[in-house]
Amino acid sequence: GVDSLAGYADVFQRNVDASGVVPQISLVMGPCAGGAVYSPAMTDFLFMVEQSSYMFVTGPDVVRTVTKEEVSKEDLGGTSVHTVKSGVAHGAYANDVAALRAMRKLLDYLPSSNEKSTLPSKPTEDSPLRSCDALKYLVPDDPNTPYDMKHVISSIVDNHDFFEILPNYASNIVTAFARMEGQTVGIVANNPLTLAGCLDIGSSTKAARFVRFCNAFNIPIVTLVDVPGFLPGVGQEHGGIIRHGAKLLFAYAEATVPKVTVITRKAYGGAYDVMSSKHLRGDCNYAWSGAEVAVMGAKGAVEIIFRGKDVEQNTAEYQQRFANPMVCAQRGFVDDIIEPEETRRILCDDLRLLRNKKMDVHKRKHSNIPL
Repeated sequence: GVDSLAGYADVFQRNVDASGVVPQISLVMGPCAGGAVYSPAMTDFLFMVEQSSYMFVTGPDVVRTVTKEEVSKEDLGGTSVHTVKSGVAHGAYANDVAALRAMRKLLDYLPSSNEKSTLPSKPTEDSPLRSCDALKYLVPDDPNTPYDMKHVISSIVDNHDFFEILPNYASNIVTAFARMEGQTVGIVANNPLTLAGCLDIGSSTKAARFVRFCNAFNIPIVTLVDVPGFLPGVGQEHGGIIRHGAKLLFAYAEATVPKVTVITRKAYGGAYDVMSSKHLRGDCNYAWSGAEVAVMGAKGAVEIIFRGKDVEQNTAEYQQRFANPMVCAQRGFVDDIIEPEETRRILCDDLRLLRNKKMDVHKRKHSNIPL
């Protein structure tokens, strides 16, 4: 009866009280329905087990009665739904043992509380001076050809190892934990392999939640940028891309942890601002030598400016003038233009320098992020 509802609410309150104080992880290994779903949903990370776990507020029988829709438990709230479509679950594993192993690996990256002294540090033989030679040839010459940003992450982090969060949801952005010089870092990276790396509703909310977690637990944030802008379309606009995109901007702007950013290829329009730019109090911002920082791509800009006249000639002139990071560097919006193979060494140097970063913030009860 009502006592069970009171019990739910008591648990919810404890979830909220612990939020931002200690990391919270939920493992759903069986049915989770009704009010019970909200406790794991409020924790920082949620893992499910394939074929045996499911989550929904109202089950198939209620759905059938109210909406006349026929749906199975798996199709309504199984792992394929929550790890790909809804983004409720951060990962799904074949069995209970695999889920427990994943949880233990994640815990290895996390501090035990929001006290900075609890951040884990692991000795490593991977030198911070290691050159990432493979990165010299990773980014294609054609700016419209995709590549996998996970290869960049793997190249620059300790032992080429990282733990990805929400790998199957909004895969146009990668969120992951890794180590650099043995210290935990949070990685946020656009992935051109999906939607050309554009920011959309799903990727914005996914990255914003991750950035806020890192900030709450003093984990430095490394941002890798290759973003041609926000995804255009009626569905995105009607779905609230303005509000959802603002979440990521807000999360980066309020973060006081060390923030180091590398532009690998494109950084266009408002998406350049959002992705931990210097203007959002980024500590160290770099661009690879072949990067482009501009309001928009050359083709789109030329069509607007010259109304379709002499497109090829004007595009070539625009590219020569703006399709490089020099203008941005001249204004101090990036600290340096670097070669790709130097990325790991430079990031390790900066993170070491920023390890004791302190930042004053305005006194207030709390900020009001556009939820």
